Amino acid sequence: MDARETTQAFIASADAHSAHNYHPLPVVVATADGAWMTDVEGRRFLDMLAGYSALNFGHGNRRLIEAAKAQLDRVTLTSRAFHHDRFADFCRELASLCGMETVLPMNTGAEAVETAVKTARKWGYKVKGVPAGMAKIVVAGNNFHGRTTTVISFSTDPEARADFGPYTPGFEIVPYGDLTALRAAVTENTVAVLLEPIQGEAGVLVPPTGYLPAVRELTRERNVLFVADEIQSGLGRTGRTFACEHEGVVPDVYVLGKALGGGVVPVSAVVSSAEVLGVFRPGEHGSTFGGNPLACAVALEVIAMLRSGEYQERAARLGERLHRELGLLKDSGHVTAVRGRGLWAGVDIAPGHGSGREVSEKLMERGVLVKDTHGVTIRIAPPLVITEEDLDWGLAQLRAVLGA
Repeated sequence: MDARETTQAFIASADAHSAHNYHPLPVVVATADGAWMTDVEGRRFLDMLAGYSALNFGHGNRRLIEAAKAQLDRVTLTSRAFHHDRFADFCRELASLCGMETVLPMNTGAEAVETAVKTARKWGYKVKGVPAGMAKIVVAGNNFHGRTTTVISFSTDPEARADFGPYTPGFEIVPYGDLTALRAAVTENTVAVLLEPIQGEAGVLVPPTGYLPAVRELTRERNVLFVADEIQSGLGRTGRTFACEHEGVVPDVYVLGKALGGGVVPVSAVVSSAEVLGVFRPGEHGSTFGGNPLACAVALEVIAMLRSGEYQERAARLGERLHRELGLLKDSGHVTAVRGRGLWAGVDIAPGHGSGREVSEKLMERGVLVKDTHGVTIRIAPPLVITEEDLDWGLAQLRAVLGA
């Protein structure tokens, strides 16, 4: 069996024994280091997706791997039935990084969003005084907050919603970036406005300048929680620790995940004030693996790395390079739009150059891995450790695929 047949055999076996809920590119990764991955055939690929920002610090980051290895020899799980010696440090350091007081740890991003929804509702009933069963949360169209039943109930993506009803009530959807619509949607029973500071899955959509500060002002005026889903946008991706920082905004609640686990283990969290998260009592919410020792050990190292500012600075500096080069493709008519901040971009392919999937497949053949979304868009989000030379090389492959 030659190498290519090996790739096809892996894919065929996966297709035979797994649910077809993804449509991955036809590459089978075997090893990875930094910004590069190697497949079962020995071909190297530049990773320009970074696990949808879960791999901000690159594949196999030595600091994170060593932190995980050290903890593996000590204790990996206690459940929250008992205390462990990494938990207090993790909660304190993450709260400090966010400028908050209290942390509620979970595992996946979707779990953290569900936790934020429950937090906002309970806060609404216990603190704001909303009548029982009447709490409303305002969200934005084209959002992506996960794929649980509750979360898809306020999705506008037909693929995410179709055939999964009945849906959870209690959500009002308004256009992203439309402050007038948001203001009209907020009522006395509104407990939260839940937004992505930059919409990732929608194609890396950046809201109009002034929108986030206006949301912050409105939510304060109306005694409503501003919940920022920074699962993809946070922890260095945009050139700041949090995307909200670009407009000087501090929400009431951060929802974090992906890069918090360094691409090593799933770690997510809701971070807020003691007043907001103080509404929970024992038994009302939890997770067996949430805040486990291994997760805390890795996340503590992530927090320490972010405190250096090195990764935010790299994302800002290389992001300028990325957007400058992508802007030239827009000027030449090879792409119709470029959006994003830092080392994060959504690129709409111009007609005649193929769909987003086709461009992704052509880039794969040239040794670059990206992923498409919504037909004509590709997303570019390399690990923050990528070198200037590798970034330039990856963008050169995009130019070649587009004939620029």
